[in-house]
Amino acid sequence: MKHLFDQARRHAVNLSQSVWSPTPTALRRWALAAVVANAGITVTGAAVRVTESGLGCPTWPRCTPDSFVPAAHDGISAVNMAVEFGNRLLTFLVLAIGLICLVAAMRLLPRRRALVRLAWLQPIGVAAQGLWGGLVVRSALNPVTVGVHFLISIGLIAACVALYARSGEGDAAPERLVHRDIRTLGYVLTAAVAVLLVAGVVVTGTGPHSGDEMASRFAFDIETVVRVHADIVYVVVGLTFGLLFALHVSDAPGHARRAALTLLAVELAQGVIGYVQYFLAVPAFLVGMHVLGSTLVWICALRVVFAMRTRGPLDSPVTHQGRFDSVTA
Repeated sequence: MKHLFDQARRHAVNLSQSVWSPTPTALRRWALAAVVANAGITVTGAAVRVTESGLGCPTWPRCTPDSFVPAAHDGISAVNMAVEFGNRLLTFLVLAIGLICLVAAMRLLPRRRALVRLAWLQPIGVAAQGLWGGLVVRSALNPVTVGVHFLISIGLIAACVALYARSGEGDAAPERLVHRDIRTLGYVLTAAVAVLLVAGVVVTGTGPHSGDEMASRFAFDIETVVRVHADIVYVVVGLTFGLLFALHVSDAPGHARRAALTLLAVELAQGVIGYVQYFLAVPAFLVGMHVLGSTLVWICALRVVFAMRTRGPLDSPVTHQGRFDSVTA
């Protein structure tokens, strides 16, 4: 028993030191934890919707008009209330990880202002997301507010991925590792993925899983919006294949080619899930898998962009002009 206690104490000390006296590696691990946490709560949010638990807690910030925690309420299943309240509790975990990233970035020596600025986006974004979640509840799951709720999560994931990438490199001016036109193609691909996510939000707001029987739906024809969504998928996959081919024939760095190949594989897997869920009349489990796939496609697309440039090793000095061109990522 004493051995287990000493081991737990050592782990606690190491954990606290990774926050209060962080190394670049420790900060990068916390940034990765933030990516996972934000992707995870995006998926659990989909679980709330497909289990018809969107109004399991019918008020906000309280769960019920008289209680901040689940309590018996007429017309609401205890299971639905637990699912919705559990998702609300996960927000505090995501916030805690975001605050840890911020403290670690501020305590890192030497302090890197770029990392501090990126880290600030997490607690601010989680707070905004929480407030918007209240609007989602108060609007009775209006598809516009629900869609924006998802898109805010996508923005938070982008901030976390940026922190993860930047914490593993130096602060020299960015330099291209690929031809300028290939890098431009990477930006176009990322923009196309963003459009695809918005189109997916429209499909979701038109489809059957509203989160509650009281929720309204977009008045679009479901067949039409699904076809538009599928067309954008073809564009994204085509751009990805073109980017992968360009990286290969131009002898781009191996990590950039692997990032593009990973993105293509995730897109193809996501496409299979999308078609299967469509032909099986959108079962709840596959909806959750599709949302997970959407977040992975987004993360992989961002990874491709970061893989096509460098800011030098961690100990590189700050400069103001790159060897090839100036970029902001």
